[in-house]
Amino acid sequence: MKGKHTYIDLFAGCGGLSLGLNRSEWKGLFAIEKSPHAFQTLEHNLINKIQHFEWVKWLPKQAHDINTVIKDYADNLKKLQGKVTLIAGGPPCQGFSIAGQRNEKDERNTLINSYIEFVSLVKPKLIFFENVKGFTMEFKNNQQKGKKYSQIVTDKLTKEGYNVYGQLINFGDYGIPQKRTRFILVGIRNDIKNSSVEKAKSFFQLIETNKFSFLKEKELSATPTIEDALSDLISSKKIVETPDRKGFTSGVYQKTKSNYQKYIRKENEKTKIPNSHSFAKHSQKVIDRLRYVQSVSTECKNISEELKNKIGLSTQVLVPLQPKEQAPTVTSHPDDMIHYCEPRILTVRECARLQSFPDWFDFKGKYTTGGKLRKSEVPRYTQVGNAIPPLFGEQAGIILKQLI
Repeated sequence: MKGKHTYIDLFAGCGGLSLGLNRSEWKGLFAIEKSPHAFQTLEHNLINKIQHFEWVKWLPKQAHDINTVIKDYADNLKKLQGKVTLIAGGPPCQGFSIAGQRNEKDERNTLINSYIEFVSLVKPKLIFFENVKGFTMEFKNNQQKGKKYSQIVTDKLTKEGYNVYGQLINFGDYGIPQKRTRFILVGIRNDIKNSSVEKAKSFFQLIETNKFSFLKEKELSATPTIEDALSDLISSKKIVETPDRKGFTSGVYQKTKSNYQKYIRKENEKTKIPNSHSFAKHSQKVIDRLRYVQSVSTECKNISEELKNKIGLSTQVLVPLQPKEQAPTVTSHPDDMIHYCEPRILTVRECARLQSFPDWFDFKGKYTTGGKLRKSEVPRYTQVGNAIPPLFGEQAGIILKQLI
């Protein structure tokens, strides 16, 4: 491992950030992800397919809860001090999410403390922390009233000996066909040469400057559209049985129609049926309703309450996608968006396209889940919705190396 930039991915999900770091030539030591579904996807692609991780011998290759790892392997983690360049990833953030019901008492919010404890044991040179936009809001109800969530993390990491700086970034400005604003925090251990808050802050200036040459080299636009991402996946030409979902149908590949599609389909040219491109089974009533919304909508935003009432819709969000625009933030709820030219919701693969996952990256586990299982299961749609876009992760990986 000598000479390599090494990292640990915490709350790794299905591996979007790890894939980006792989492409910017980082080496993973291991990843911690609690969900067996999400870990199955990460293992299939990043461990088995591309052998990205030099997995430590003492930790089984399986789904792990961060608190169990801290409890059972604290001594092993301490022995990693001096061998880990970066700790990447951010805790689940449902309690801070603007999209969901913001709940300051959500037990998942306490995972911040587990994250800090893990950093304290391993003491990496760098920290790259990602969370939802709502992370910059203030607490309203508890003893931290008036304090921003992000400030609490900043204060704790400063106490642990890091110079840190965080700000909001819209991934849609970095070659991803989706407006996705996230809170990014970068930390540099304060005994590292030239470490300072200004140095951490420079990450944001450098990634902004670097994106032009980075995207130009890949022949990609900084702001690709929904049509750029999805037009080779439309269903109207040919329908086949979904290989891994009995009773469902999928579309087959059309010719590539944009540089973005060429980039995404690289290394997957021989495949005829895109992975996870399984269409929802809509009733005729739903198809008619979606078609009507498409016919009266010209904006890529949530339809009016008036229109929802008119068509008898009870959901909070329904966005009719527009071909020449960027998508809104992809979430774990597939029913939130209507395809830009077909009366249906998006497939998992189409959501993955909007997140910049390459088509060779296969998703595993259930497609969807519902009811009480939503809290415990992480099906494919959720894996995609929770991920950091790999194309942004790659750009971040390049700049993080420059910082040291």
